[in-house]
Amino acid sequence: MAAPNDSRRTTPEESLPALPALQAQPEAAAELSPLGLMLSSQRRIVWCNRRFAEMFGYPREALIGAHLAQLYPSDVEFQRIGERGLRVMQERAEYQDERLMRRRDGLVQWFRVHGRADDRADPFRLASWVFEPLAAGVDASRLTPREREVLAAMARGQTAKQCARELGLSPRTVEKLRAQLRERFGAHNAAELMSRVGGLPH
Repeated sequence: MAAPNDSRRTTPEESLPALPALQAQPEAAAELSPLGLMLSSQRRIVWCNRRFAEMFGYPREALIGAHLAQLYPSDVEFQRIGERGLRVMQERAEYQDERLMRRRDGLVQWFRVHGRADDRADPFRLASWVFEPLAAGVDASRLTPREREVLAAMARGQTAKQCARELGLSPRTVEKLRAQLRERFGAHNAAELMSRVGGLPH
């Protein structure tokens, strides 16, 4: 038996009559993204979408041309994360981590960050970045730069020895910092600590 004629069926071309108009506005995808998107050159923001600006609490026009250092909790963290990212991107063009960054209101926020360089030989010349917020903000006044670095290392799954080697500290010092953080936030172990300061999986 022949299938009944369904006048509601349309070809792909007929179902997207506005496609040419949409293709003329590729920036719409970036603006509607639920993630923060940012383009940087020499660690300055040359473009970002609306969501990125909202994540950090700034009007977008205030961020264009701004140095990325203002979004980090400290100059030390800006420098250290930059050095680590540069090394990795020179090897494979891409870099990903989970880190604390500073919002306009002074709170620090956990983000999952993924970047890709246009030129592996000069990663900071032009790079594209995706920012995903992971949890509510943390009171920056409760954390020292070293404590934030140790927490970020824990978020990456590093052991105390690996963290100590990266930060140029002794494993005993890292263990002491971890213990201080657990006591401060009332956590009994690393998983509970990460949950309390940022809700990160561990």
